[in-house]
Amino acid sequence: MSFETEGILHKKYEIESKSASFQTREFVITTDGTYPQFVKFQLTQDKCGVIDPCNEGEKVKVYFDLRGREWQGKYFTNLNAWKVEKVSGTSAEIQNAATMPNLPPVFEENQDMGSGLPADFDDLPF
Repeated sequence: MSFETEGILHKKYEIESKSASFQTREFVITTDGTYPQFVKFQLTQDKCGVIDPCNEGEKVKVYFDLRGREWQGKYFTNLNAWKVEKVSGTSAEIQNAATMPNLPPVFEENQDMGSGLPADFDDLPF
C-alpha cells in the first residue's frame, strides 16, 4: 500500500544502527488542518539519507507505505517512508497562510462594481 501526505518537517533524528546490517532513521511532520497531527515516519537502509536535503520548518511531501507486524501477541504499525520532497514556499509563508483566516474582499462604499450604474447611485428610499 502506497500513500502520500504533506506537512511541516518538525523533527528529524539521527541514523540508528539496529544491527551490523540494518539501520533506521525517524522523522516527524506536523500536518495542516484544524487539529494538526504530529506524524512519525521511519526510513530504513539506503533510504535513511532521503531526508538530508530537508530542514526542520520546511514543508515536505512524504511518500510512504503502511507496514504492520505481530510479535509475541502484540501488533505494531510503521509508516515506512521511501521518498521525501520539498514543497515550494517558505515555512514563514506556509505558517502565515495557515493562521490567516479567509476574509472576503473589502469594497469601498459607492464603488462601481461593474453594474453600469453611476458610482453615487443609491436605491434606498430613505
